[in-house]
Amino acid sequence: MFTKLVEYLQFPFVRYALIVGVLIALCSSLLGVTLVLKRFSFIGDGLSHVAFGAMAIASVMNLSNDMLLVMPVTIICAVILLAAGRTAKVKGDAAIAMISVSALALGYLIMNIFSTSANLTGDVCSTLFGSTLILTLSQSEVILCIVVSLIVMTLFILFYNRIFAVTFDEDFARTSGTNAGVYNVIIAVIIATVIVLAMNLVGSLLISALVIFPALSAMRVFKSFLRVTICSAIVSVVCTFAGMLVSILCGTPVGSTIVAADIVVYACFVAAGRISSKRE
Repeated sequence: MFTKLVEYLQFPFVRYALIVGVLIALCSSLLGVTLVLKRFSFIGDGLSHVAFGAMAIASVMNLSNDMLLVMPVTIICAVILLAAGRTAKVKGDAAIAMISVSALALGYLIMNIFSTSANLTGDVCSTLFGSTLILTLSQSEVILCIVVSLIVMTLFILFYNRIFAVTFDEDFARTSGTNAGVYNVIIAVIIATVIVLAMNLVGSLLISALVIFPALSAMRVFKSFLRVTICSAIVSVVCTFAGMLVSILCGTPVGSTIVAADIVVYACFVAAGRISSKRE
C-alpha cells in the first residue's frame, strides 16, 4: 500500500489535491468554532447551496473562471444571512433554509434547462458530493487556493481578539467600542470564501460537516476558545489528509471519505470527553 501511495504521489494533480485539501481544512476549522458558538452552524450548508446555484449560472454563461461570479454572490448572501439573524423579519434559521432550498432548486433547474454537458448527472453528483473535483485542479487554481487560504488565515489571526469578542458577547463588544458590524462582515466574507473553496473538496452538500465536526470534536475535550480553535484545526487537517489518502488508495469519493473520518474522530473525542469528566 505504501508503494502504491508513493506511485500516486508522483502525479502533480495528487500533490495539488493534498496541498489544497489541507489548506481548506485549516481555514474551515478556524471559522467552525465561531459558527457553532454564534448558533449559525447551518450557514455553511446554506451558503454552499447558494454557491451551487451561482456555479450553475456560471456554467451556463460559459465563464472561463466561475469564481468571478460564485465568490461575490456567496459573499453577498453571507452578509445578508448574518444580518438577518438580528434585524430582518425572517430570522436567521428561516432565512438560511429559504435561501438554501431556493438556490439549490434553481441551480439544478438552470443546469437542466441550459445543459451544456453530455453527463449532467455526473457533473451534478460531483459538485454536490465532491467526488473528483479536488483531483482536477489546475496549477492556477491551486495557486489561487493557496493565496486565498493564506489571506483567510492572516485575517483570522490579525482580528482574533475582535472575532473572539463578537463571538461570545456581541452586545458587550459594542458597548466596549468594538464595531461589531464590521467584524461580522469580516466573518461573513471569510465564511463565504472558505465555503467556495471547500466545494472543490467535499462538495456543496457536505461542507457543513467539514466546518462543524472538528469544532464539535474539540469542544468535547477543551473549554477555552483558543484551545478549541487549535484542536479543531489539528483535527480538521488530520481527518482531511487521512480521508484523502484513503480515497486515493481505495477509490472512494473524496468528500464522503473525509466526512467519515470526521465522524470517527468525533466519536473518539466524545468518549475521551466522558472519560475526562468522570475523572474530574
